[in-house]
Amino acid sequence: MQYRRLGSSGLKVSELSLGSWLTYGNAIDNEVAAKTIDKAYELGINSFDTADIYNFGEAERVVGKALGKYERGTYVLATKMWAPMSADPNDQGLSRKHIVESANKSLKRLNTEYIDILYCHRYDPNTPVEETVRALDDLIRQGKILYCGVSEWTAAQIQEAMRISDTLLINRFVVNQPQYSMLYRNIESEIIPVCESNGIGQVVFSPLAQGILTGKYKSVSDIPPDSRAANDKMNFFMGGLLSDESLSKVGKLSAVAAKLGIPLPQLALAWILRLPNISSAIIGASRPAQVEENVKASGYVLDREIIDEIEDILK
Repeated sequence: MQYRRLGSSGLKVSELSLGSWLTYGNAIDNEVAAKTIDKAYELGINSFDTADIYNFGEAERVVGKALGKYERGTYVLATKMWAPMSADPNDQGLSRKHIVESANKSLKRLNTEYIDILYCHRYDPNTPVEETVRALDDLIRQGKILYCGVSEWTAAQIQEAMRISDTLLINRFVVNQPQYSMLYRNIESEIIPVCESNGIGQVVFSPLAQGILTGKYKSVSDIPPDSRAANDKMNFFMGGLLSDESLSKVGKLSAVAAKLGIPLPQLALAWILRLPNISSAIIGASRPAQVEENVKASGYVLDREIIDEIEDILK
């Protein structure tokens, strides 16, 4: 496993992180989830990602319990807040009240004394950015969190937050968590340049495009019955990524992977890690074997010719 700095901070995270969205605390048996986390830790993954809204706190409890057996300083634990956790009008958003209370609740569910990275899960148009960044800075000064970041904010929103933090001389965001994959490249034009200029690293989610880049889907009319696309509760999150055009590209990418003698998911992950601004890619795994396969992408460097060939396919 290779490690990279988280933005301009001194924190180093594994090139692959293990996430818990849509799996732990719900779809996957807790014992299997724990074994999967154990396998990730054993193979050198030191970065683990969750959120309060993932199964309304259950994912945090599963992750916290599984990691509790290890020395706290040996892993990087990240969680998020913003989403409504109840009908209470203040139990959502990025107000000082919700940030502080959410952090305290997450600490209890994770059974830890501090959170390495606390993300603002989305932007909150109803709260002044100054209120948000001051509250996060207070949590850092109190030692409850070590770093802060954002997820799915626009380039302009990130830049404004950095300007305010610099004006106030308080702790800045060091990480952004956007969606990024071969089939979803929205961050390349604006987000990455703004983040690079501000010392913010990317920890990307859905690097395999909701499973499309595993090669399991051969046709939009022939969906595997046990797949995410066949699940009415989960296929909403695929966001139109599953299409004839996408699958045509996947077929060509599979041929590139075969030429290199590696699985398509490994190619997709290695392609993401070609960018220096990417600190880590979050993989989802429902069993230990999936982690064993995906970690092979770390340190696998694609040469310029292969990157150009992939670019031609993706265009």
